Order: sequence, then structure tokens, then C-alpha cells
Amino acid sequence: MRLSLSLSLCLLFTPIVLSAASRNPADYPLRIHIFGHSQTTFYHARSVDESKGEGRANLFESGEARGVDFNYACSDKLKSSFGYETYPAKWKKPGRELIVLLPVFGKSNAYWTCNLETDVKGFAYYGARNGGMNSEPVESFKTWMVKHDYDPEHGKDVPTKPEPSPAEAQPSAPSQQ
Repeated sequence: MRLSLSLSLCLLFTPIVLSAASRNPADYPLRIHIFGHSQTTFYHARSVDESKGEGRANLFESGEARGVDFNYACSDKLKSSFGYETYPAKWKKPGRELIVLLPVFGKSNAYWTCNLETDVKGFAYYGARNGGMNSEPVESFKTWMVKHDYDPEHGKDVPTKPEPSPAEAQPSAPSQQ
């Protein structure tokens, strides 16, 4: 009797365990930079029950950045990326739905997942100096990435300042002594 009960419980919970998204960053080959989003958070007994919203991001895939507009319904509040920070991601349904691995703030090596319904664009987003958003062709953003040695898919998470060319390195006015 106990064996059949145990076996029944195992069979009952196996699909739940198998459908759960991995929380190992190595299983998420893509990177996503979330610029901004709007959200509504629903609470139950003073605890977050669900957050729903929409936003804009750049998805880094195959060495290129593409703009993404997204909608989501997650179990926790979604946070925008800080600076050049990116989050690990992988396709659940290529081109339509991403699973993003987000850190549990205040806990090292702890993660939760959120599914984003996506609309992948033919351009990349970038933040303007005035705080707004602009877009540019994927090729132009790729040129900037190469020039600044920036490739979050391969661990190059912070852009570098490019070396000045010889013409730029020469002073524009003679030094006075």
C-alpha cells in the first residue's frame, strides 16, 4: 500500500519537476538588458503575489543586440538592469517567449525565473544622454560593441574606452613651457 502511494505521488509530481525552469546560469546562453518597464503589483496578505507589466530591452544573441518589446506576468517584481548589467535568458518559444533568470536580491547565487512574451525588433535600443530612449540599426550597435570590446554573452560585461587613434592622441595646441 505504501509503495503504491509513494509511486503514485512520484508520478503525480514528476511533470511539475520536469517543467520547472532550471536555475543554473550556464543553461541560459542569451543575455538581456532591461531598460525600463511599467508594472502593476498584486499583493495577497501583504506579500507580492504577482507583477504584470511591459517594457523594452536589448537581447544579446549570436553576438548582436536586438531591441525587444515585452509583456510579462511574474511571481515577483521585475527590476530594470543597472548600468550595463544583463540577465541570463533562453528561448522558451524562439522569437516569441523568453525565460529570464533574475537574481534574488540580497541572496548570493539564488535566482527566480520570469517569462517574457516578446516582440523582437530589427534594431537595437540605446539610452540617450537626456534619459530618453533611441534606436539604431543592429549593425551600428555591433560596431559600437566591437569598438568598446563589449559582449555580455561572453563575459565582457563592461564596455572599455577605446584606444585613441594616433591623430586623436596628438595634442591640438603646442604645450607652453
